[in-house]
Amino acid sequence: MAAVLHDTAAGEASREADLRRRDRTRLLSLHAQRPSWSRALLLLLLVAGPGMLVMLGDNDAGGVITYATTGARYGVGFFVPFLILMVPVAYLVQEMTVRLGAVSQKGHAELIFDRFGRFWGWFAMADLVVGNVLTLVTEFIGMAAGLSIFGVPLTAAVLGSACLVAALAAIQRYMTAERITLGLAALNLVFLPLALRAHPSAAAIAAALAHWTLPGGLTNGVLFLIIANVGTTIAPWMLFYQQGATVDKGLTPRDIRQGKTDTLVGSVVMGIVAVAIVVLTGTVLFPRGIAVSGLSAAQWAQTLQPFLGTTAARLFGLGLFEAGLVAAVTISLSSAWAVGEVTGRTHSLNAPLRQAPLFYGVYGGSIAAAAAVVLMPHAPLQLITLTVQVVATLLMPPALVFLLLLANDREIMGPHRNSRATNICAGGVVAMILALSTLYGLTTLL
Repeated sequence: MAAVLHDTAAGEASREADLRRRDRTRLLSLHAQRPSWSRALLLLLLVAGPGMLVMLGDNDAGGVITYATTGARYGVGFFVPFLILMVPVAYLVQEMTVRLGAVSQKGHAELIFDRFGRFWGWFAMADLVVGNVLTLVTEFIGMAAGLSIFGVPLTAAVLGSACLVAALAAIQRYMTAERITLGLAALNLVFLPLALRAHPSAAAIAAALAHWTLPGGLTNGVLFLIIANVGTTIAPWMLFYQQGATVDKGLTPRDIRQGKTDTLVGSVVMGIVAVAIVVLTGTVLFPRGIAVSGLSAAQWAQTLQPFLGTTAARLFGLGLFEAGLVAAVTISLSSAWAVGEVTGRTHSLNAPLRQAPLFYGVYGGSIAAAAAVVLMPHAPLQLITLTVQVVATLLMPPALVFLLLLANDREIMGPHRNSRATNICAGGVVAMILALSTLYGLTTLL
């Protein structure tokens, strides 16, 4: 009996290695071919995925509500240029994870564990998992709200969404799950035609870019939304997800250039969608002075419907559902990879359930916990949605410090370590987040 179990485990491990080797062989064959436009495009298409998914997953359900609230309260005068500025910030941070994963062939939590010891490895993993479950709650709020536009009851929406998120991992094949999720993520672009349907003023947007005025001064409410918008652009789970995906996909230093391009394209698309949502509500709701502070996620489409029509309201609901779905997949995977890395257990979407019970258990358990919170009677869902974005920002400084130390580690990175310019810019990002956090704390106390 023991021999049979041993042979089964060996066969499953061989299957995981074979799947990754097959994906790697396709990339190596393209690298070996004579340079051409068609070869470069095909190589990019094969490598693309981790960067696009982490960025579009970052435009999650909580992010959509945060952007919508921002535009409705303050218009386009400050936050449109601010969100454009956050695009290079997001790329700067995530580009480091591409290099770390490709060079080290280890996930982010595993590297922290190896280089800084057990305490910091477990601390980073536990901090991530707790924050991720809170964020997942907002994703299920968004998915349920999006489906409510189509008449789906809350319980059915939450349970159905949970089953769909779990089904993507049940495929047990990284490349297949990635491509399906990428297809779903394309629905993030639904906010672009909605913004155009609102007939935004080109003059107002140009004035915002030229003058960048802060609405009403640096009040506590403005600071709260600035921090929340930062939290929708860069978050700790993104570091763990993209580095884990880079490793699970089998990318190596030869793929870094394409990985950077994948991340750059994802950053730009993320920024365009974020700006579109702010422009949408900043054009439709802000000039009319419509109060949105009491709106739940489910009420956003209903608020926009009188001005844009039923079809537009349903498209908003569809976009909200997609945003929550893609983010739920990527966030759950970041938790599963981190736990597997720190514990030394198998952590791959190419592995069967028998070989990686902890990996799939963390993935499924995170989904179940978040769904259960949403189904709790009288849970403060709206407060959770906005607060989670702020918490994500407050957790970023220590995560960025670890990232910078690892990306500058000569032993790990060799010639691929950070340049001086990257370190200066990344240090500026850490300083910006610390300054915002301090200002928010002071204004709250005073």
